[in-house]
Amino acid sequence: MALEELARSTEARAWRLTLGLVGVLTILRLAALFATPFELYPDEAQYWLWSRTLDFGYFSKPPMIAWLIWATTAIGGDAEAWVRVSALLLHAGTALVIHRIARKLYGGWTGLAAAAFYVLMPGVQLSSGVITTDAPLLFFLSLTIWAYVELPDATPRRRLRLAAALGAALGLAFLSKYAAIYGVVGLAAHLAGSRAARRVWTPLMAAACLATLAVVLAPNLVWNLSHHFATLEHTAANANWNAKRLFNILELIAFIGSQFGVFGPVPFAALAGGAIWLGLKRQLTAADGLLLCLALPPLLTVAVQAFVSRANANWAVAAYVPGAILAAAWLLRWNARRWLLAGVAIQAAFCAVFMVCMVNPHIADALGAANSFKRVRGWDQGAQAIIARAREEQAKGGLTAVALDDRFLFNAVAYYGRAYFGKPGAPPLKMWVHEAKPQNQAEAQVPLTEALGRRALIASLEGVYRPEIEQDFGRVSDLEIIRVRLDRRHVRRADLFIAEDFRPLPRDPATGLPPKPTAPKP
Repeated sequence: MALEELARSTEARAWRLTLGLVGVLTILRLAALFATPFELYPDEAQYWLWSRTLDFGYFSKPPMIAWLIWATTAIGGDAEAWVRVSALLLHAGTALVIHRIARKLYGGWTGLAAAAFYVLMPGVQLSSGVITTDAPLLFFLSLTIWAYVELPDATPRRRLRLAAALGAALGLAFLSKYAAIYGVVGLAAHLAGSRAARRVWTPLMAAACLATLAVVLAPNLVWNLSHHFATLEHTAANANWNAKRLFNILELIAFIGSQFGVFGPVPFAALAGGAIWLGLKRQLTAADGLLLCLALPPLLTVAVQAFVSRANANWAVAAYVPGAILAAAWLLRWNARRWLLAGVAIQAAFCAVFMVCMVNPHIADALGAANSFKRVRGWDQGAQAIIARAREEQAKGGLTAVALDDRFLFNAVAYYGRAYFGKPGAPPLKMWVHEAKPQNQAEAQVPLTEALGRRALIASLEGVYRPEIEQDFGRVSDLEIIRVRLDRRHVRRADLFIAEDFRPLPRDPATGLPPKPTAPKP
């Protein structure tokens, strides 16, 4: 009895320390989030724009991120911090769920170490300062795994409820990001390889799981069907397997190297090294096998994707919920506590520096990190310059539209110009469509038309498409180039001009591109 009491006390202490670590870090992140002068990245502005009209799907993403932004901005308003705040709260929740999974499989101290690895992960620190689809994906995937590991020791009635909860959590993960498919692959691989895991499941449990999954997913599937599977098509296009440069070993090396930065150098080395070493030695426990089934599919799939074409560093982030637990469990099993503490310390130092840079961008500039933050600077100033020109033109002879040629610029102007463009009498904000088919939601929903292109103010980001835009109009005039300084080295440019009599030229039926300009108009 004394030993049982001691064990319960030890587990409770590990849980309290986890709560303390996650709670303190979340409070610090909240303070930095509400103090930072950094603006919304254009993708974040796009998600905010989606949240103004709730739906079961959007052009490039499932709906969860728009729903979250709608909820937080309904509470606190449309300021940047309220657009982003759900991300860091979800990451905090994921860290706590990771503790519970690790405690079930390995014990409370592993839970503490795993939660620390996750919540201090450089990728999570970055993701806590912005709003992306990764935060809800990882939260709902962690709930999926938690339900799965609780099944074997549950009563028959509770197993049925857990199976239904697993299906619901997995469905919500899919509504966050279609990378939730890695969870399906991982669980299927574990069930295929473990007779003990298969024995837990009954036909009724499987039916309950699949039924809740179907109910949660059905509205998004119907939306995709009615929109010609736009989101799925966009997701597939991101793979870029039609790229001219295939089989690029440098892309593969860059992807692997980036994972040391996303997950942290010590935990990623422990995860990769442990998977290879213990796998070859056949010293994996049943819990190790389960978590490897969940961690390996995203890492291997995205590594292949990087070799075949290209891959972003965060595309394999689904690996790091199970990966954090494995890295912590193996370091403790190997009595490598110094390495574990060193890994936590390195990641804590990165978090501290990053939060300081969030609050004071001049420190980021002094550290040579200005390039990392240029995409969250200068959008408001650029939007106000466009609005100022629109006001001038409205006073002169009126405008039928303000049209932009880049989705980043469109999203930023829609967010930072919301007060102006939301007023009665303001010209509508539209997108000049570059190709034959829309390439983003703005082009699909608010394209510039001939009726609205009678006299439009055009804003061309960096002037890249200005020659193509000019040939779509009968007349252009009054070129103005605005430049927004982002830091000492980086400047963002936009070309503003008046364009009249919009008659877009036919796009090439093979490429979808406009004809190449022959000569600039006088």
